[in-house]
Order: sequence, then C-alpha cells, then structure tokens
Amino acid sequence: MSRIGKQPVPVPPQVKVQIQGRTLVAEGPKGKLTLELPPLTAARLDGNQIRVERQGDTKQARAMHGLGRALVNNVVRGVAEGYTKRLEIHGVGFKASVQGNVLTLNLGFSHPVVYTVPDQVKVTVEENTKIVVEGPDKQKVGQVAAQIRSFYPPEPYKGKGIRYEGEHIIRKEGKTVQ
Repeated sequence: MSRIGKQPVPVPPQVKVQIQGRTLVAEGPKGKLTLELPPLTAARLDGNQIRVERQGDTKQARAMHGLGRALVNNVVRGVAEGYTKRLEIHGVGFKASVQGNVLTLNLGFSHPVVYTVPDQVKVTVEENTKIVVEGPDKQKVGQVAAQIRSFYPPEPYKGKGIRYEGEHIIRKEGKTVQ
C-alpha cells in the first residue's frame, strides 16, 4: 500500500474544501484553487481531514494514489500558507524592478528583459537584487521562478546570473597562460 497515499491530509480551520465528483475546490486566505484528481483515485472529506483512496490495485493505481494525496496536500497547504521561492541576482550592474505585474530585469544585455507575471503569482523585489515569487499554487510559483532564472542562469566562471537563494554554484578555473 502507498505510504504517502494512506496518510490523511489535515484541513486547517481557515480553509474551506468542497469535493464534487473528481474535482476538489479549496478556498483559504491565500486564494482559491481547483484540482482535478488523477485517474484511478477518489477523495472524501472526513471532518477536518481529506482521505485519498485508489480504485483498483494495479501498479498505476498505486502510483496515482500517492500522487493524488501529494497534489491534494499541496492545494490545501497553498491556500492556507502559500508557497515562496527566492532568487538572487549576482553581477555588476544587474538589477530588477517590478511595476504592477511586469518584472523588468537589467542583466547586462543591450536591452532590458521584460517578463509579465501570470495571475495568482506575486513577484516583489528587495534591494534591487533579490526577487521573491509567492502564490498559492506550488507548480505556478516554481514555474515562474524557473522562467525568471532561465533569462541568465548562473555561469561557472564568474558566478554571474540569477540563482535560487542558497543555491551553490560550482566554480571552474579559467584558462591559465603559460
């Protein structure tokens, strides 16, 4: 039996959850999210807990059982607390700014990089070089952070670029003249 799938998902008191067929709708202080459950799974509400059950005992059903429970947990936790990713910009003259839902990055190119932030995701800039991406949807927050990082990934020689907070970049030694 799936070790993750059999654990119930606790629902905090400030979160309202509705299950209609294969669709789970969660609403909390950070927003509202809808989840379509994976195939071969079903969910039911037991008081202040959600239990994910599998339909059948095939290998795929067992895999979907754990996946379904993890997705439900991410939705419930997201609307209650939200998710955050922090990025750092390293490089002389590199900086970022936000106006509304548009993030502008000056990364040493001949032009600034302009990125439009999607709905349900909030991007803030601290000290011109620290970017904070937050929102209720774990997948969207991670995707936005990865897209911002992809504009100038950290390079191994000087360490310049956009990296996750706490990310360690393995540095390489440059060419030596003989």
